[in-house]
Amino acid sequence: MTTKIDNIIKELDGLEHQRLSRLATPSGQGFRRQSKNVSASDYRQAFSLDVDRILHSQAYTRYIDKTQVFSLIKDDHITHRVLHVQLVSKIARTIGRFLRLNEDLIEAIALGHDIGHTPFGHDGERYLTALCLDHDIGYFLHNVQSVQFLDQVERQGDGWNLCLQTLDGILCHDGEIHNQKLEPIRHKSFEIFDKEVLNKKHNPALQLTPMTMEGCVVRMADTISYIGRDIEDAIRLKIIKRIDLPAASKKYLGKTNGTIVFNLVTDVIQNSHGKSYVAFSPGISEALQTLKKFNLEHIYLNPKIKTESTKIKTLFEYLFERYLTDLRKNRHSSVIFTGFLEGKNDVYILGHKPEEFVRDFIAGMTDQFFIHQAPEKMRPHVYAFE
Repeated sequence: MTTKIDNIIKELDGLEHQRLSRLATPSGQGFRRQSKNVSASDYRQAFSLDVDRILHSQAYTRYIDKTQVFSLIKDDHITHRVLHVQLVSKIARTIGRFLRLNEDLIEAIALGHDIGHTPFGHDGERYLTALCLDHDIGYFLHNVQSVQFLDQVERQGDGWNLCLQTLDGILCHDGEIHNQKLEPIRHKSFEIFDKEVLNKKHNPALQLTPMTMEGCVVRMADTISYIGRDIEDAIRLKIIKRIDLPAASKKYLGKTNGTIVFNLVTDVIQNSHGKSYVAFSPGISEALQTLKKFNLEHIYLNPKIKTESTKIKTLFEYLFERYLTDLRKNRHSSVIFTGFLEGKNDVYILGHKPEEFVRDFIAGMTDQFFIHQAPEKMRPHVYAFE
């Protein structure tokens, strides 16, 4: 029996086909590992459902206290990871609207792309990858870990059963890699996707390309969202001055976050509209690359924001070994049992090593939870840099 809701869904699908570019990914093309996890009565379109599932995940909730760039700072206006993913979503959806792409898929990829980030951002990622390599479980990469959380850890090990296109965009976002142009590699399968996850885990230099235009847009938007915002935060903290910005980047992109975002978004739209790829113009791309190099040298590697790095690194090592020992000695009162493994299903438990349990537990922590797992004398000074 056809219901009113069924008719509305057909109407929405029809409007989508009229409105979207032939290069876009219609919601009807979304497919999952398990069709049984989507109720026949659920009227949400495929990628809209993915957005809702990501928003309701525990890992998304923990974005609220995860470092973007600056840790231990007493300033409520400094960007945290939760704001970054919202900015990526907004910027990417703006581009997607002008290119007539699927904004639901864009939003799902954007909101989920950094869910695998450790406490203390990229520094935490480096410390955890060293520990993972020491324990023979491959490199730790936040994009791979984002897939791990959403596909295998959440919902007691069942995962959220997201569409392949969503998971692929999350895996392939690699915002640190500079691309002037990105053209999707279409027609991937879950078999290909799983091989890419495994290969990336053992070869972090492997460059992956999204399977959709929407995934390519999010990857570009990731850079657009952080490049100017990080500059504003660094200026606010008196790490750099606006006058320090490279002349070439100021000429082509501007010198404030607002103008940088506007110019980059405008350039992407103008150079991608009607094309089978997403691209910056060569001049803008070069200016952006110059600005990324400036940020790396003057912000991300600046010793002024690394004053507590040794303590944080020591804490990663201490907690990894402590939890691993608790697992090996079956200390069921340990927080890794009570706060993580308790209730996990056999698929997760039997499919992972103790070292992988520890990796997943630590990677999911917020900054403050991580700090409070350690003895007080080992903790870094909160607000160490002011």
